[in-house]
Amino acid sequence: MRTIDRVGYVVGFLLFLSGLGHLVVLLVSGGTWLGPLSMRKPMTFGLSFGLTVGAAVWATSFLKTRFRGLLLSVFSVASIVEVGLITMQAWRGRPSHFNFETGFDSAISMTLAGGGLVIILVTIGFTVAAFRTVQTRSMQLALRFGFVALLVALAVGAVMIATGIIAVRSGNAELAYTTAGALKPAHAVPMHAILIMPGLAWLLGKSPWPEPTQYLLVKIAAIGYGVLIVGTVLFYAIP
Repeated sequence: MRTIDRVGYVVGFLLFLSGLGHLVVLLVSGGTWLGPLSMRKPMTFGLSFGLTVGAAVWATSFLKTRFRGLLLSVFSVASIVEVGLITMQAWRGRPSHFNFETGFDSAISMTLAGGGLVIILVTIGFTVAAFRTVQTRSMQLALRFGFVALLVALAVGAVMIATGIIAVRSGNAELAYTTAGALKPAHAVPMHAILIMPGLAWLLGKSPWPEPTQYLLVKIAAIGYGVLIVGTVLFYAIP
């Protein structure tokens, strides 16, 4: 295992541990699970980013690209910044997104938006590499589907941020959180395909079934997952 892999897994583990810690805080304190000030936010972002970073490290180990180390480093740093700032704002009792009440809060909100853009650009790099990488047909399909689905999730996240900022700038902060919150399922469902689909292909690779059968099963799973993603996006994204 290369150093970048070890570091990536440690980062993913620590982010996931942070999410679990905030889950404990929620349960022990009896705090609210709703609203932009809830400890639910650092919990969900910690768990989600922890899983995503770990999945990215593992999934990209199958890719053929000379820039993997650089892309993973940027991805990990951006994830740390995102979770760190969201966590800090939660403990300050301040909204992390769409908050432009002070200069400091504005800087945090814009940094989070910029970090999201960086993660999108890195994921585009991984997706291009996935389409240039030669693997077994089943693993190729799983990797390509997973990274494209991750891009869909990030695109929905970008729409959430953009619509929220527009609503806040127009003087309707409550609408910003309501609109962005409504898109959470469309953001969450495709997010973890990068772990599920390559994981399925890897498990099938350990089975006695021939490669054509493995490819067929991965293809069926991809179609089903794709239908779920499209249905979720259409249901939650279209008024």
